[in-house]
Amino acid sequence: MLGRELLHVQMSITIATRGSKLALWQANHIKSRLEAEHDGLGVELLILKTQGDKILDVPLAKVGGKGLFVKEIEEALADGRADLAIHSMKDVPVERREGLTLGAVPEREDFADMLLSREFDSLAALPRGASIGTSSLRRQSQLLALRPDLDIRMLRGNLDTRVGKLMDGKYDAIVVAAAGLNRLGLTAPRMVRLAPPEFIPAVAQGALGIEYRADDERMRSLTAFIDHPDTRDAVAAERAFLARLEGGCQVPIAAHGRIEGGGVALTGLVADPEGKTIIRVEKSAPRGQAASLGRQVAEDVLDRGGKAILDSVYGG
Repeated sequence: MLGRELLHVQMSITIATRGSKLALWQANHIKSRLEAEHDGLGVELLILKTQGDKILDVPLAKVGGKGLFVKEIEEALADGRADLAIHSMKDVPVERREGLTLGAVPEREDFADMLLSREFDSLAALPRGASIGTSSLRRQSQLLALRPDLDIRMLRGNLDTRVGKLMDGKYDAIVVAAAGLNRLGLTAPRMVRLAPPEFIPAVAQGALGIEYRADDERMRSLTAFIDHPDTRDAVAAERAFLARLEGGCQVPIAAHGRIEGGGVALTGLVADPEGKTIIRVEKSAPRGQAASLGRQVAEDVLDRGGKAILDSVYGG
């Protein structure tokens, strides 16, 4: 086990990251925490462009595939160009690449979504047929379930770009993750938090994951202090739910795990893209059973109509 006393010897490690403002904030945040914790440690960034960064004119649901924002970064880990990767956990596929592991999970930021507008101070206040920007089918389905009259329009790009499009008047409102806004200090004239029970977030939204090679004990030791058990258990339940559903971005899937009374509770949701059918299940379990809880909620969702939605979307 590496201790602080061993790190007085100069050491340098490399973090692989995307180049967006949000990704760089996340990487620099972990960089600062590592350097503050370990005397003599130097941390460099390796900035990479992923497939998801390159394809900006197509909704994510139509791009297909998984790991659009992590593949190139994981390749840098696998071939030794980088020692660590910092991911937004909601971008990380539940199927792990062989030889890599998700280690520490830092304390989660706000998990909720945020409705941003220049002039309307609630979802109900939006005029009939108002245009809302989002590329997320999960957000689309829940918005349409609440307001079937809304005009959902594609919105891609980095977070600051999306907020800029709202401020330029291209949309009446947009929906983005609260965590990104908080991390970058972005605001809009009107900001409304969309949160449970009315609005369920993406799996692992607001959480970061630190990835490294599975056999790299040095990285495991260096990053162990960052791990936040409450976040890890909540996210484990959410990701197990997603894994059992074998969900991709073509289907609206949402989950909200949280620690309650010493146990873990999970709300899972599957919907059709038009928001006409919403299947929602909530269960709880002891802390040590987070992953099995996720699978149980998924089974219930499938039994209550989720399987029919998944089959229709995937053509099964």
